Amino acid sequence: MSKTVFKNVGFDLGVLVNQIKLGQIGLPDIQRPFVWKNTKVRDLFDSMYKGYPVGYLLLWENSAAVSKRTIGDENKQVPPQMVIVDGQQRLTSLYAVVNRVPVFRENFKAEHVRIAFSPLEKCIALSRV
Repeated sequence: MSKTVFKNVGFDLGVLVNQIKLGQIGLPDIQRPFVWKNTKVRDLFDSMYKGYPVGYLLLWENSAAVSKRTIGDENKQVPPQMVIVDGQQRLTSLYAVVNRVPVFRENFKAEHVRIAFSPLEKCIALSRV
């Protein structure tokens, strides 16, 4: 009898962002820092807006919090119950832009990623603000 190791869960963006905000989704200690350039974040949102696939996320569910690293710098309400194995750059980008919180770059400096939507051109661009 084989035990299911992986399961497909259809989280929507709102659920993922809320779980990160609460602290239910965290980062393992082995995860690299946020390295995406702002143009890559813009491209992610543009692809999502256009309905293109943006890849799978791989989360590891565990009952014992193995990491205290979180996305964003806010205080979290609960310890992580899931850690991001694959998709940290995408989830960090989504969370940071949706909640207007800074990302922490490789040099440990906080920086806001700003993108803008142009309804006339129906595209997403880097914000100049």
